[in-house]
Amino acid sequence: MNFGTQLKEGLLTNNPVLVQMLGLCSTMAISTSFFNGLGMGLAVTVILTLSNIIIAAIRKIVPNKIRIAMFIVVIAGFVTMVDLLLQAYVQALSKSLGVFIPLIVVNCIILGRAESFSYKNGVLASAADGICQGLGYTLVLLVMSIVREFLGAGTFGGGILGPGGVLEGGALGAGKGIAILPSQFPMGLMTLPVGGFLMLAFLIAAMQWALSRPKKQSNPAEDSDARPEKQEAAA
Repeated sequence: MNFGTQLKEGLLTNNPVLVQMLGLCSTMAISTSFFNGLGMGLAVTVILTLSNIIIAAIRKIVPNKIRIAMFIVVIAGFVTMVDLLLQAYVQALSKSLGVFIPLIVVNCIILGRAESFSYKNGVLASAADGICQGLGYTLVLLVMSIVREFLGAGTFGGGILGPGGVLEGGALGAGKGIAILPSQFPMGLMTLPVGGFLMLAFLIAAMQWALSRPKKQSNPAEDSDARPEKQEAAA
């Protein structure tokens, strides 16, 4: 399998959230601002890629009976590293994501890819799979975060841009976002849990509709009728 095919699967045809229906809890819970979505997406991508690499590297020496326990130990090690790094260097993100960083240990996306792909394939293919699936997860998070933040708070780039943001010399996570809508227009409902359910349902429905559309197939009869016309035009 080449990288292009893996990338297409991760982003579209086998997207971990919209097609495989994995990691839905964290997707709905933290996608309230651009900062949260980007931070969670990058954290999962890093952990998923590193876990895939290690699992693929040791898969031949680990007995099949204890493979699930081995997956959890490997994933838990990388989750702990990422959690401690966030607490040390990006405290605002660590506080905002809260318990959802430690819960990456049992995130179905990471366990699912370990079981279905990295335990059966080589290191390079598993690394590419981790990157592509992580990008697909991050893309969904960013789309949900941008739309929910825009409709619910009327801003864009919360946590990074706007007053107090990084571009204005502030701390990472302190930005209030760029105000786009006047304060009386945003729908606060979109920043609540019900907003996450509604947004995710819309994205899943849109993806399933796009994937179920029949592909256009050429009609042999029309092709045969068109050939003489093309030949006459060429003559």
